[in-house]
Amino acid sequence: MIARKDIHNSNVPVLCQSCEARHRGLCGALDPEQLSELARSTRVVRHEAGEQLVREADEPGAYANVMAGVVKLTKTLEDGRRQVVGLQFAPDFLGRLYGTENHLGAEAASDVELCRVPRAALEKLVGENPALENRLMRQALRELDEARDWIVTLGRKSAEEKVASFLYLIATHANPRAAQGGRAEFRLPLSRADIADFLGLTIETVSRQMTRLKAAGVIEIDKLRDIVVPDLAVLEERCG
Repeated sequence: MIARKDIHNSNVPVLCQSCEARHRGLCGALDPEQLSELARSTRVVRHEAGEQLVREADEPGAYANVMAGVVKLTKTLEDGRRQVVGLQFAPDFLGRLYGTENHLGAEAASDVELCRVPRAALEKLVGENPALENRLMRQALRELDEARDWIVTLGRKSAEEKVASFLYLIATHANPRAAQGGRAEFRLPLSRADIADFLGLTIETVSRQMTRLKAAGVIEIDKLRDIVVPDLAVLEERCG
């Protein structure tokens, strides 16, 4: 936790100056004065992998901006089964603006760092700032487009194309800097069981397709979760 007295300076809050997600996230629509106003209400929280961040059907008391790590979004079925329905990366916005209850649950897929802001404080700022409202709307539309693209992946692609698409998603979102130069290195934020759940495949099929991609030289695997992609263009071709 960062003490409030350490968050501000005379212009842009110190926390915001060091935040790599700021310019690409919702705070990119705010000027220094507005950032300072928002920072008076925000707090940085860190969660370990596996921690519950948002409980489904609860009334939202706060929103959050993902600063680092990967968050998995889940939906619980009536019989208790849980489906992974999406992933969020920095600088994604966690929450449903003006929602009266959480329609999805959220869990830390990896160690995550969130910048939390009370619901009332952010909704007040959104009402006063059309640029911020526009930024959040564009992000929501981008997530809708990505969800529709994922429907195509689940409905039309082969098992190998699904696994390749998942790896490409992680390589290009979890750490954009790692993808520079056509090479990417990352740690899988999901277990094989969660990947299978997310892709609508069995665990055995996921493992088999990962092995095939490794044998073809498309990826390298170390300790099950550490992945190296020598050439992202080659992986992208396998996405179909």
